[in-house]
Amino acid sequence: MYSTSPARKVAVIGGGILGISTAVHLAKGGAQVTLVTSGPLASGASGRSIAWLNSSGARSAEYHYLRMLAIDRYRTWSAHHPESREYLRFDGALKWAGPDETFRETFAFERSGGYHSVWVDSGDVARIAPDVDAAAVADEGAIYNPGEGWVNMPDFITALASEAADNGAVIIQNAGDVRVDVRDGAAAGVILGDGTRLEADQVVLATGGEVPAQLAALGVTVPDATPAAFVVFTEPLDVKVQTVLNTPRVAVRPMPDGRLVLDADWAEQSVIIEDDGSFTVPEESVQGLLEEASKVLAGNPRLTAQRVAAGLKPIPGDGEPVVGPVPSIPGLHTVFTHSGATLGLILGELLAEEILSGTPSPVLAAFRLDRFDAGAPDREAVGTGAWAPVHQS
Repeated sequence: MYSTSPARKVAVIGGGILGISTAVHLAKGGAQVTLVTSGPLASGASGRSIAWLNSSGARSAEYHYLRMLAIDRYRTWSAHHPESREYLRFDGALKWAGPDETFRETFAFERSGGYHSVWVDSGDVARIAPDVDAAAVADEGAIYNPGEGWVNMPDFITALASEAADNGAVIIQNAGDVRVDVRDGAAAGVILGDGTRLEADQVVLATGGEVPAQLAALGVTVPDATPAAFVVFTEPLDVKVQTVLNTPRVAVRPMPDGRLVLDADWAEQSVIIEDDGSFTVPEESVQGLLEEASKVLAGNPRLTAQRVAAGLKPIPGDGEPVVGPVPSIPGLHTVFTHSGATLGLILGELLAEEILSGTPSPVLAAFRLDRFDAGAPDREAVGTGAWAPVHQS
């Protein structure tokens, strides 16, 4: 349910892109905002994201529209923050199909919706994307999306945090196991790891892959397809890579300092979740990603890993965002989505506007929690002082 009275005091849990974006838009809208996170900012999924900005491939009309709005907001940010061009780029992206597959239908779908999509024959790859090894591209060719790009999330989150603070928001990092404080069935604020209570009119839960478990502890079910995943950060390269690559065996994204970020679905399936909740990545998976990335880059440079980052990759059960009020717990809102990098600015803006105005956004109508017919919560779980532990930004 939405309140007809504007929220004056809002607590946001989560120091990733979705939490900090919501916080900055709330603060700019005049709310008294406190953002709390268990660790440092960008220490969760946002800090280990390919962060490819796109609306590539086949999607529902509502989801495609949301993603296009999202990309628009990044372009606006870039225009008003020239310094962001170090960590926010629109240099295009290239993708191609694997063996026994074709991207012709994907290309036709993208073009039918007016998406900026160009078919590139394999012989033209060197001209379009000289940083790509044309020999690695499928014989049928590839799809080039000139308007797509990437953002380096830790840099961007730092900039947003500064803007939030300039607008009066308080940011509390390393707060331990932050808890949603639910009293008499409604969200009343948060409890920090040391027991400190912070009262709020509204609470936003934006903790990435931890959201489903936290809501479950409050008696609320959200279908969850969140896997364990990892990315590899390489050592800096001598050659310049600009194009984002989404290939059958590896995804590649440049970084501002000349390093690359790599991931792949096949590799993430090898992650081991230990009994203590930690993540182990097999060395052969790391080396496999490095080798696959070398194959798709011009000159096939030797790549070495500087750092491996593993954790949960937030994905709702049906793949589309979950945004807005938790109907059974007044005052509690959540934002849980895949592609948080692409959607970060727009979802924070729209959710903040809803909280400040009490009026639902038509753009978010298709992405509500109640589309899953979530049942009423277990009142024993959400009675006075009930909470859900927060382990990840």
